[in-house]
Amino acid sequence: MNKYVKTYLLRGLIFSGLGPVVTGIIYVILEACGTEIALSGLDVFKAIVTTYVIAFVHAGSSVFPQIDNWPLFKQIFFQGISIYLVYIIGYLINSWIPLNLTLILIFTGCFFGAFGITWLIIYICTGTVTKKMNKKLKEMNR
Repeated sequence: MNKYVKTYLLRGLIFSGLGPVVTGIIYVILEACGTEIALSGLDVFKAIVTTYVIAFVHAGSSVFPQIDNWPLFKQIFFQGISIYLVYIIGYLINSWIPLNLTLILIFTGCFFGAFGITWLIIYICTGTVTKKMNKKLKEMNR
């Protein structure tokens, strides 16, 4: 089995259990804020399964930036698309966002804006750390 597939599956399995826990915490917070929640058994089941799958894909997709033989754009593209698709499908299945084109476009813009900013910050921080390490290595080798 490809080492990246193995890593994807392992990370997904390790962190996927946190999804349903987060769902429970969100429902407790909503109730504590006075939001009336009326969920059927099917609603609860869908929320648990969906958040499990979202957490699995989200954690697993962290392997894409580690595929060294892929260009940076390909790493970002596959990580972003995989996370976006699982979120949008999960949110629509659970009616966490309505099936409304305008709202889906707003969600899409917010998602990719935040994803892009996050990647930019990571890229800049990694570059800064790499430059410092290279500088120290050059000094050590003199």
